[in-house]
Amino acid sequence: MRFAFIAKNADMLPVERLCQIMGVSPRGYRAYRNRPLSQSQRKDMVVLAHIREQFALSLSSYGRPA
Repeated sequence: MRFAFIAKNADMLPVERLCQIMGVSPRGYRAYRNRPLSQSQRKDMVVLAHIREQFALSLSSYGRPA
């Protein structure tokens, strides 16, 4: 979660500063960014794409996509 927070907010502050605030090393963050997605993450992305597609097809009337 720390690395995801840094990635999301990297446009607001320098990555080195965010790493310092979050208590992680910049090297660890770079390793996280270069790591391929796990099988469960890839599966989650497929499911989320399907949910968003169905939400759009229902004209935003069913559920709320994540």
